[in-house]
Amino acid sequence: MEGALLPIIVFLVVYAVITFELVNKAVSALLGVMVLLMVHVIDEHTAASLIDFETIMLLLGMMIIVSVLRKSGFFAMLSVKIAQMTKGNPLKILILFSVVTAVVSAFLDNVTTVLIIIPIIIELARGMGLDAKLYVISQAVISNVGGTATLIGDPPNIIIGSKVALTFNQFAGNLFIPVVISVAATLLLIWATNKEKFAPINTNLAKLFTVQLLLEKIRMEFLNTTIDKKLLTKALTCLAIALLLFVTQTITKLSPGVVALMMAMFLLCIAKVDVEHMLQEVEWSTLLFFAGLFILVGVLEHKGVIEWIAHNVFLKIGGNPYIMVLTVLWVSGIVSGFLDNIPFTITMIPIVRVMLEASPVPNNILWWALALGACFGGNLTMIGASANIVSVGIAKQNGVHISFFEFMKSSALITIMTLIISSIYLCLYLWVSL
Repeated sequence: MEGALLPIIVFLVVYAVITFELVNKAVSALLGVMVLLMVHVIDEHTAASLIDFETIMLLLGMMIIVSVLRKSGFFAMLSVKIAQMTKGNPLKILILFSVVTAVVSAFLDNVTTVLIIIPIIIELARGMGLDAKLYVISQAVISNVGGTATLIGDPPNIIIGSKVALTFNQFAGNLFIPVVISVAATLLLIWATNKEKFAPINTNLAKLFTVQLLLEKIRMEFLNTTIDKKLLTKALTCLAIALLLFVTQTITKLSPGVVALMMAMFLLCIAKVDVEHMLQEVEWSTLLFFAGLFILVGVLEHKGVIEWIAHNVFLKIGGNPYIMVLTVLWVSGIVSGFLDNIPFTITMIPIVRVMLEASPVPNNILWWALALGACFGGNLTMIGASANIVSVGIAKQNGVHISFFEFMKSSALITIMTLIISSIYLCLYLWVSL
């Protein structure tokens, strides 16, 4: 590991700054890269070669498609329709919003999902005198669980998919079962631990009248929101084609990154929108953050640090495949709860590769363990996933204050439960595969 000390120090400092949000994530990651370039640890050509442009293309393409969908009024329409379907029933509000949040998060960015869902659900809950905190936390948690189901649902999956060349179908086929079971179990746990808060309002005429007025208010606000049907049709068509090409990747041989960016550019060509405005809505800081992290971890890999960690930490557990799978799952789950799961996933990928070289585990099960651990573990705390931070921020803007410990009190048990479900699923999968 000659010459590895400075890259290690830079990486740890950047990781600490990201974790405690001392500086913007993109700025901290790229500043770390600049330090390594300035002291000639690497040159700019090597740094550029370490960036996984497949991941960047996939994220950029999906961000553009989502921004056009948002402009068309799709998310506003969806939210209001769900609100009307609940008819003010507390349990229906939880179930219907959660199902939509889980499904939408699997195919679109879960941060976008909570940006639209949270304000509506807060207005419904507060208008009915319900505990808005419970509904906010539930949607944040469900968005992370639902996003785990597909290649494009959560950033850790996007990173694993592009780095390891796993297809959309492989993610959906192997993660669909634990995700569906976990969503159902999460809703059941939320209901079981808060039964009194989900009591029906049918017997309370005053509350029923209030709810009808509230739903009418939300509906009127929706009617004042312009729905661009032509733009909506074009955006949904492009999204459907992109998903079709994801599913048929083994036939077309087109990578998800190429597909996403191609359909995004095609959508910008046929949609009568202000392209510059659409591009402004892209989360460029997130893309730069990814690029910087790829370089920092790539340098550690080149210097032999990752291989050393793999051999001296993870491979010390022995070659038992069950222990290897559970170790990756639970370490990923716990660490991702307190540290950002994106840099953790990027760091773990080369470590898992070394583990697979030492003792092969069949059917990519170690990768599914990493995906489930990183995505489900993000629910452990308020800072574990971007959707959590955004949800709490929106709640605060609407006068609902959720502390770190309030969030963890509700989400920790859910996280442990979903990791146990994942453990059982992965062990059974491994037993069948061996």
